[in-house]
This record gives sequence, C-alpha cells and structure tokens, in this order.
Amino acid sequence: MNLLLTNDDGIDAPGLAALAEAAAALGQLTWVAPHTHLSGCGHRVTTDGPIRVMPKYARRWAIDGTPADCVRVALAKLAPDVDWVLSGMNHGGNLGVDVHHSGTVAAVREAALHGKPGIALSHYRKRSVDIDWERAQRWMKQILAELLAEPWTPGTFWNVNLPSLIPGDPEPQVIRCPLELGPLPLSFREGADWLHYDGNYHERARVAGSDVDVCFAGNIAVTRLTC
Repeated sequence: MNLLLTNDDGIDAPGLAALAEAAAALGQLTWVAPHTHLSGCGHRVTTDGPIRVMPKYARRWAIDGTPADCVRVALAKLAPDVDWVLSGMNHGGNLGVDVHHSGTVAAVREAALHGKPGIALSHYRKRSVDIDWERAQRWMKQILAELLAEPWTPGTFWNVNLPSLIPGDPEPQVIRCPLELGPLPLSFREGADWLHYDGNYHERARVAGSDVDVCFAGNIAVTRLTC
C-alpha cells in the first residue's frame, strides 16, 4: 500500500514523525508536507503563483504551500500512485467545527475530492499537559490498521481525535461518533483599533455523544465526514 503523509504543522513537526512511525508497517510512505507551520489555514490553495518544491530525503519533499497544495502536488506529480492520504498528527484537536478551518482536515478533503481515501489525525491537548507521542503512536497503529482495512465510500474521509490524558488515566475507547455542530465561543481582547480572538476552546459546545464530548471525556473520537 502506498501512503502519502502530510500535515499543517510543517515537515519537521514531531506529530508527522509520530504518524510515520505508526504507519511504517502498513505500506510505503511518501512525505509531502509544508515547509513551515500553517495551522488554521483551512482549504486554501495556491493558484496565482509558483509553488516551490524542496527535496529533503528519499520520498520526502517540503512544499512552499498549504496542506491542500501538498496533496495536489503529490497526486499530480510526486506520488500519483498513492492509495491513502494520512494527515497529522496535528498538535491540537480538530473537533466539531474546527474541520472547516483546519489545514490538517483540508488535506484529506482534497484527497477525497480527487478520488483518494484519507484520514486526518489530531491530538487534543489540555493546557499544561504534554503530548506523549509514544503512546499516541500506539493508539494510531490500532486506528490506522482498522480504518485502512475498511471499504471506502467515495466522497468521504475520516477525522480522528486522540484525547489528552495523563499517566495513570485508563486507556481510551475508540468511539465512532458524529461531528459536534455548535460554534466556538466568541470572545475577543480589544485594543484601540484591533481585536484578538480569545475564545476558550475547552468551554465549547459539548452535545452528548458528539466528537467533542467523546474526546473531552478521554476517548478516541472517530468521525466519518463527507466532502
């Protein structure tokens, strides 16, 4: 199986390396990721200028563009034979309405638009709680093996969010769940001529059984989305 790896945190992000470790036994890996951090860029693509392609190592390229650009360039030029696109592991959750501004999710949405299945993987993080990448890899191995083995429905893709746990917490369950549709809290710090978003991510809407509720409760939220 040929697997394309990308993200929105940049090609040197620890989450991408963790994803590569988790996926290594599942197929041949090709990395095509932004050369810099582009979190929150959504589904923006570059159409009005050149996109610089920078070889890094064997089957690894850094792209001067967005996550969606990375998938486009990979499918058109660098790795047209990929079977699945894996995006992440994002350093922070992509829950509920986050999927509309997430570059991590946009990458697999772009893949689905071109007829390729994909999985976006993110790691929710509570304040002051560091991510245990080794534990995250173990969770990802299980989830990737399960989802890659399932028949794919064209026009769909997967969004996976790992919970923020501390040592001693029980192992999470993997729960298939719907997307939380409530908006993020609106709160801004205000200056003389500026506003700075200051909403509390952890106090967002949390309908029972939604991906936000599942992940905040300490479990792994797996949601199938449509383009």
